[in-house]
Amino acid sequence: MTEIFVEKFGGASVNSAQAVKNVASILLSNQKKRLVVISAMGKTTNNLETIVNHFFKYSKIDYKTIELCRNYHLDIIKELFKDNNSEIEAFINETFEQITNKLLLNINNPYDMIYDMIVSYGEIMCTKIISCYFNSIGFNHNLLLATDIIKTDNSFRRAKVLWKETNQNVNDLVKPMFLNTDTIITQGFIGQATSNETTTLGREGSDFTASVFAYCLEAKNVTIWKDVAGLLNADPKYFENTKKFEKVPYSEAIELSYYGASIIHPKTIKPLENKNIPLLVKSFLVPNQEGTRIDCCSKTKPLMPSYIFKDNQTLLSIFPKDFSFVVEENLSNIFALFVKYGIKMNLMQNSALSYSVCFDKINEDLLKQLIDELSPNYLVKYNNNLRLITIRRYTEEAIQELIKEKKIIIEQRSRLTAQFLVVSH
Repeated sequence: MTEIFVEKFGGASVNSAQAVKNVASILLSNQKKRLVVISAMGKTTNNLETIVNHFFKYSKIDYKTIELCRNYHLDIIKELFKDNNSEIEAFINETFEQITNKLLLNINNPYDMIYDMIVSYGEIMCTKIISCYFNSIGFNHNLLLATDIIKTDNSFRRAKVLWKETNQNVNDLVKPMFLNTDTIITQGFIGQATSNETTTLGREGSDFTASVFAYCLEAKNVTIWKDVAGLLNADPKYFENTKKFEKVPYSEAIELSYYGASIIHPKTIKPLENKNIPLLVKSFLVPNQEGTRIDCCSKTKPLMPSYIFKDNQTLLSIFPKDFSFVVEENLSNIFALFVKYGIKMNLMQNSALSYSVCFDKINEDLLKQLIDELSPNYLVKYNNNLRLITIRRYTEEAIQELIKEKKIIIEQRSRLTAQFLVVSH
């Protein structure tokens, strides 16, 4: 079969009319058969999340944020299409009417289910706009609805891909499309449960979507287009003098994503490694520059420390009320609740009389529910607004530079990784 490539464009790469034109320019500059995964535009996912949270907190529609989000998309449309844009404008207006109606009709359904139902519209609106723009410039392509292909269980907000069903759909529905077009565009982040409800694969899950399609298509490689030069040893938001990795083994990329390197979704690497599909991280600002290649190479090049910051961390400390030891039975009960509330632990530490866990800040109501369930058997204390600092391949010099004058709450070190939970300033 002809070689197929998978490419993924995130929210920053489609956050304006000019950015959308840049995506078209990148794709048109290199003809090949490719499936293109696209995220929601800019901060749309955050805005839709705000709308859902407001509705659940106040039982009212957040019309202010709806208008903000609607106008953002309409402004991009007006700039992309000087005329003949009534069809796509109508689609956007109808979409926000659907969002309002679905919130009102589903008021008694669980939060996670409604979240996926509403937030998934971001990717659908974005790909519809881009598809219309591609049509307007004569760029031959097919628009594919990811929910028709990516099948999942019904674990809303963290759905697990049903690989057998998804692979069958790719073989039956996606591969034949390449007989009459070189380019297919689809949505990242979203899927569909066997019960037909829309699901999402977790925040920043579009990388994983690209990986799923690449695995099923046995792609030549995957390119993730970012606003940085490649995989860097630190986030430029926090560090001025970042350095780019040229090559990274799959195993090291998995470690970095596990600890929170924001450039790659944690689930992305393993399916690619299983079929030895290289992952390229490149800049959509300078598309001709070499980025970072992640593959089966034996060593990271160049070898240097990586610095990862995770803000908005919560530390939950749990103490048995009967002063018993924190033994396996207690931990089993605690872990079961973390699974129930979809909490991913970023750091944990236990002693004879306490168990502490650090995780990304969650909705206040969910945190209260978790504490309420723990409270009959445990005394629970928590701190919010902490920062987790991780140094991969650390040196003592690197540690001292980062933690000086910081109040350290938890410190952990292994042979290659040091982590510090500190009070955020």
